[in-house]
Amino acid sequence: MIAYLGLGLLGSNFVRAMVRRGEKVQVWNRSPDRARALEAEGVRAFDRVEDAVRGASRVHLTLSDDAAVDDVLGRALSALAPGAVVLDHTTTSSAGTGARAARLEAAGISFLHTPVFMGPSNARDATGIMLASGPRERFELVRPELEKMTGRLVYLGPDPARAAVFKLLGNLFLIEMVGSMVDVFSLARSAGVTPADAVTLFDLFNPAAAIGPRAQRMLDGQFDDPSWTLEMARKDVRLMLETGERSGAHFIELPGIAREMDAWLARGNAKRDWMVIAQDAVKKP
Repeated sequence: MIAYLGLGLLGSNFVRAMVRRGEKVQVWNRSPDRARALEAEGVRAFDRVEDAVRGASRVHLTLSDDAAVDDVLGRALSALAPGAVVLDHTTTSSAGTGARAARLEAAGISFLHTPVFMGPSNARDATGIMLASGPRERFELVRPELEKMTGRLVYLGPDPARAAVFKLLGNLFLIEMVGSMVDVFSLARSAGVTPADAVTLFDLFNPAAAIGPRAQRMLDGQFDDPSWTLEMARKDVRLMLETGERSGAHFIELPGIAREMDAWLARGNAKRDWMVIAQDAVKKP
């Protein structure tokens, strides 16, 4: 028996996929109507968390944040079956996840943080990526079941908070990528190019291919053999900002990058590679 707590778009589709695989699933959601709506698909819905988890060998969660996870698990603990494993797919803070894992371990509760890079369709079709961190033997115990839920399962090590960090890193990149595209669209419109035409650039130019090599140069501190000097990169940023100002464009990320470049120029880095702005971020403590 499986219990699933939290039935947003992701959780609901995880449950649907479990039912298709022949699993018996008990569900709970803060809004009971969402749980009841799944009963027609073969699950048992409960109004109380305690009742939903009773008898379950695995308890899955997809909730909103650390506070919600702590609240729901606090209600579930008294009814958990001996040996049950709690698998939390919620995006949470590393500090909150680490503290939660320690509390549950002290209470004799098996816990793994298993956040995902998945949308609702991925949950339905068992595609996308699931991360996991926590005790290795516990991960191996549930690995076969987790592999059924995703296209790729990645174990990140015994630190229970590590998966939380990597999930936030991935989401940070996605969020800033959208911010970058907003700036691209804004600059394009300022210069009389439609956003639809602007994106055709990426049929010719694939910036994603540069992520790995550029990141490695940053990690290696290779800033003194420039392929593009900071002063010239800042000149291009000036041209971008001036183009946008003429039409009142709103940039999300570009002004902050300009300020950071100016700070590094003031420190005497004009002739170094423009990626020197990453130096403090990658410097070892």
